[in-house]
Amino acid sequence: MQLATLFITHAGAIATLHLNRTERLNAFGNQGTIDLNTAADALAQEEQTRVIIITGEGRTFSTGIDLKELAAGEIDMSYHYRWEGALRKFELMNKVVICAMHGYCIGGGLQLALACDLRIAAASTQFGLPAIKEGLIPGMGVWRLPRYVGLGRAKQWILSGQMLDTATAYAFGVLDHVAPDTELAAFVQKSAEHYLAVPWASVLLSKQLTNSAFDLPYDAALAEYFAAQTVAMQSSDHQAAMQEYRAEQARKHGG
Repeated sequence: MQLATLFITHAGAIATLHLNRTERLNAFGNQGTIDLNTAADALAQEEQTRVIIITGEGRTFSTGIDLKELAAGEIDMSYHYRWEGALRKFELMNKVVICAMHGYCIGGGLQLALACDLRIAAASTQFGLPAIKEGLIPGMGVWRLPRYVGLGRAKQWILSGQMLDTATAYAFGVLDHVAPDTELAAFVQKSAEHYLAVPWASVLLSKQLTNSAFDLPYDAALAEYFAAQTVAMQSSDHQAAMQEYRAEQARKHGG
């Protein structure tokens, strides 16, 4: 798939979404929000795709909202509705979504990363949510960021609009992994292959349950868990995993 601001490539069960507006450091204007929704809808419907990698072409991952369009008065509330709609699609889709970041990951770039399941950054990446300095709110980053870093750190980061380096972002809990700059692509590929090897039914069910961890009271979460575990125990993935376990035990004991 080739769109105005991004393109998608495939390698088996792994799809890679490439942000490709390099002349604007992969900033998202109106067209970008349209393209991101189009890509999310297409990827969600791909039965063969299990893992999605989101990365940025050129020197940086993304600098967020297009300040040129914003300053020209070309961005209205419809932009924000489209933007949040796209992020929620990635957050909820039945895929493992990995964000691979380098250069700058600021504003909407970081908001997009927070909507992914895993975040892997090159060591020199810089992070920030500077919307406050533009007289704006950093999207639903105000809802997602506290879930990763806690309320106190989220307020400090959001209300100051300050930039953070990778070491600090990792210490805060925003990042899952940090790779040397020259090894980012290889590390992300290895991570994607790891998730492909995990029984898929349990991955998707666990993602759904974990997404609701902060939203449901215990009794409701328990009921959701029992229902999901019933499905997991009946899945072909579970049966295959148990068969492999029995075979492994037989090999160990010479059976």
